[in-house]
Amino acid sequence: MAALLTWFLPGAGHLYLGRVKTAAVLFVLIEGLFFLGLTLSEGRTFGFLDPELRGPFATILTPEVGNLGGLLNQMRLHGFGGAEASPWPDAIRLGSLLAALSGILNLMAMAHAHLEARTPPDASRQGRHPAVLVFMAWLVPGLGHLLQGRRRRAAIVFVLLVGLFVLGTWLAEGTNLSRGRHFYYWSGQFLVGLPSIAFEHLGLDRAVSSVIPQRDIGLLYGCCAGLLNVLAMLDVFGVAEKRWLARDTDSSAAVDMAGEGA
Repeated sequence: MAALLTWFLPGAGHLYLGRVKTAAVLFVLIEGLFFLGLTLSEGRTFGFLDPELRGPFATILTPEVGNLGGLLNQMRLHGFGGAEASPWPDAIRLGSLLAALSGILNLMAMAHAHLEARTPPDASRQGRHPAVLVFMAWLVPGLGHLLQGRRRRAAIVFVLLVGLFVLGTWLAEGTNLSRGRHFYYWSGQFLVGLPSIAFEHLGLDRAVSSVIPQRDIGLLYGCCAGLLNVLAMLDVFGVAEKRWLARDTDSSAAVDMAGEGA
């Protein structure tokens, strides 16, 4: 229930659990990011989507779906944009990024509310909060594993996923970094976190003046890197959850060994 309430309104789940201060902070942070993004983009982010793909469930594969209440409000107020073509707002890329980030952060808030509801009063709460570790795993692939002390797996995840994303960007010659060109592929690679954001805002997105032979393969690689990072985030969460809920030192140590062995 706490997670579901958070999905519809950031902070609502924590308020339901009696965590008033946490609820207020999450509401201001997540909804503030969303509405700042909405303002900068003038609500036109979903206007990037090709007309033939627009439908009642077209936005379900976007990062904004993590903040469902905000997304529904945007669709109610702005939909897919006006019928007449007009220049994009100057800050639409930054606005799109902030709205997408609010969705990712609210997913972490849902995980936090879920665990706060499940944590027994006498639990020892070993290590960092799982929601924080999952956010770190999104921010930089492998960072969540590193903070858990799983160094080998952290290195493997970082090299493979960031390497796959960089390879895809190279093959697509930077065209994968534009949400306007490739709406859904961009949504997938946004799950790579900071590498995706950094590449996009370092200006690697360029005008296309010739055929890009490996573009489709590059788009696929970049998107797959983000989707594979979801599996890495789930791996981090699984181990972190067991450590967090461990009731004594022996059980926590056993979980540590099991997680490292896995």
